[in-house]
Amino acid sequence: MQAFTTLTGTAIPFGMKNVDTDVIIPAQYLKTVSRTGLGKVAFPAIRKDPDNVFDTPRNKGAPILIAGDNFGCGSSREHAPWALADMGIRAVIAPSFADIFSGNAFKNGILLVQLPQEAVDRLMAVAAEHPLTVDLESQTVTTPFQDRFSFEVDPFRKHCLLNGLDEIGLTLAMDGAIASHEARLGRDRPWI
Repeated sequence: MQAFTTLTGTAIPFGMKNVDTDVIIPAQYLKTVSRTGLGKVAFPAIRKDPDNVFDTPRNKGAPILIAGDNFGCGSSREHAPWALADMGIRAVIAPSFADIFSGNAFKNGILLVQLPQEAVDRLMAVAAEHPLTVDLESQTVTTPFQDRFSFEVDPFRKHCLLNGLDEIGLTLAMDGAIASHEARLGRDRPWI
């Protein structure tokens, strides 16, 4: 997983509320176990409109998405964060997120930033023409106009994101302790 420290870039001012995982990536695209290629088919109902916010030249490949309340609700599908990541999204800013989506996004290296609606509204207005900066170390989102919004993040998730550690990376970081335990176990309990 790629480490996340500070991200400055274009933010897609999406803003839609109650976007469920079926809107992000419909069921017909869930047959794959590959994480690549899903970005092209993400948000298909919205992208039918040629003037949609995702496919404008300015927003194509943007690393930040600003969404509405209850983003990622609906069924549990890891394909939703896979699709976002394949689009280039590294951070999503919204007033709230569905719990299961939140866990899946974290496990796939996407930072979810929960801010009050007023802050999200301000960021939506700024994002129409200017980049935003999401700083995980200081836990802030800033604009070129000196707006500064602080957000909370679970300390364990922050550690993992800052260091690029997914579940496999966390296990590999314990390689020495695991090898030591296995050696001790082989010595003390050879029958196991």
